[in-house]
Amino acid sequence: MDLSIKWNKSNYSEFLIYLQGMGDSEYQKFHKKLLKDENIKVIGIRTPTLRKMAKEIKDIDGFIKYNTHQFCEENILMALVITKVKNNLITYINNFIPYINNWAVNDIFASSLKQFKNIDIKEVKPYLNSDNPWNVRFGLTLLLSHYVTDKYIDEILEICENIKIDHYYVKMANAWLLSICYIKFPEKTKKFLENTKIDNFTYNKTISKICDSYRVSKEDKIKLKDMKKRRNL
Repeated sequence: MDLSIKWNKSNYSEFLIYLQGMGDSEYQKFHKKLLKDENIKVIGIRTPTLRKMAKEIKDIDGFIKYNTHQFCEENILMALVITKVKNNLITYINNFIPYINNWAVNDIFASSLKQFKNIDIKEVKPYLNSDNPWNVRFGLTLLLSHYVTDKYIDEILEICENIKIDHYYVKMANAWLLSICYIKFPEKTKKFLENTKIDNFTYNKTISKICDSYRVSKEDKIKLKDMKKRRNL
């Protein structure tokens, strides 16, 4: 199907049929199991294929207008299309945010928004201050993807300390962010981990994620695991 067309209700309906025909049943089962939510409809299309399709879509506003948000892949495509927007990007993001309901859409979207490398961190903070856990995960994923730099590391560690939402995917994102902080700024992050009051789940996941990295020395991993043991006594 030609994805460079100008979208309308009719050809978008045809596109949905085309999209469903691209599904891989085995990958569908695998992906659905990872999402851990039976209410999310998954077709079973791999991310590289969706990225290629998104590049072919020219009529961004038309595609967004007729998107039905029925399928996980449909939302991933919309997220990837939005990453091509050059003007009023934050407005497009904020209009799409309410449709994020799983880590796959969230993480692909946030990590693909390369524009945030040149956007001040203050634009991320409204997501972090939200009561919606997916908004908070979106903000944390933006930080770990684009902001772990000399300029922002101290501010990011403070943000990590103050994330209080008791939600699995928020805590996992916070741990993921802290692990990236450690890899890039080991001394500062180690000092943070020695003094932090973050919950044990996030703390333990942070240590585990750091120790999973090939960029961390064996000696440092031993020290971190010892910190983890002492914290959990």
